[in-house]
Amino acid sequence: MIGQTQEKQLRDGLAALGIALDAAAQARLIAYAALLLKWNKVYSLTAITDPGRMVSQHLLDSLAALPPITAAAPKRLLDVGSGGGQPGIPFAIAQPEWQVTLLDSNHKKTTFLRQAVIELSLTNVEVVCDRVENVQGEPFDIITSRAFADLGDFVRLTRQLLAPHGRWAALKGVHPHEEIAALPADIRSETVALHVPGLDADRCLVWMEQKQS
Repeated sequence: MIGQTQEKQLRDGLAALGIALDAAAQARLIAYAALLLKWNKVYSLTAITDPGRMVSQHLLDSLAALPPITAAAPKRLLDVGSGGGQPGIPFAIAQPEWQVTLLDSNHKKTTFLRQAVIELSLTNVEVVCDRVENVQGEPFDIITSRAFADLGDFVRLTRQLLAPHGRWAALKGVHPHEEIAALPADIRSETVALHVPGLDADRCLVWMEQKQS
């Protein structure tokens, strides 16, 4: 059960990350974690069932990447392979002015995502159930993923969805040296180390963009 201990853990973690969110946004993040716990019993959305670990490994792990992505000033963001909604839902709660699309091909997961969007009143979020290669429409300023694929496949499968001068932002664990070395020749990358409060593990954000000719 998510309670006051987890609320304090979230507050302290946000302060450590330098992210200022009002009480309503923090309450939504906690409500999202509670929904994830509740629906996980049926839909197996995450292997993490401890409330404290859920705050650190889902909420704060996602939000650690928020400051550098916010600095890029996106208007439209796509979260590919969103699964249980990370990092897309925490991003959408923290940045209500962004238009966030959550994409996953798993019907059970997108059923949960749609329910979460309704219960959390996330009017800036759209959920799409499809394979990424089938998706068309208005391009995105930022395309992000947390556990979708290796970097090469991530770029290859989403090129058609990235706006001109847009950027990919992949949340990774240890620095993915081999994946970066295998990127297509026309892709430039930059890696930013992330510190997740309460999590003793390596995390980084890999920025990627197409080289301009």
